[in-house]
Amino acid sequence: MNDPKADIDQQTRTELEAAAFRTLVAHFQERTDVQNIDLMNLSGFCRNCLSKWYAKAAAERGLDIDYEAARDEVYGMPYSEWKSKFQLQATPEQRAEYQKKFPAE
Repeated sequence: MNDPKADIDQQTRTELEAAAFRTLVAHFQERTDVQNIDLMNLSGFCRNCLSKWYAKAAAERGLDIDYEAARDEVYGMPYSEWKSKFQLQATPEQRAEYQKKFPAE
């Protein structure tokens, strides 16, 4: 089997990765029914993690995009607005699963 990465130049790879990121962000913005705790319990990351990674990548490039600005990008609105519109109280089961998977947090 050919290694598809071998046939892709760095610029194209970056463009593909950026397109995948934009698609993931759009998907998260559309799926407001999916709670962050569910994402964490299933995949080990959530919208907030993605926001932190975005802010970190910006800082590494000398850009002034803080965590809250990154959250605005990922959530498509201020986090406080998203939280009031869409965030539900975590169930005891969700919290227990989270604590089991992430005991130090």
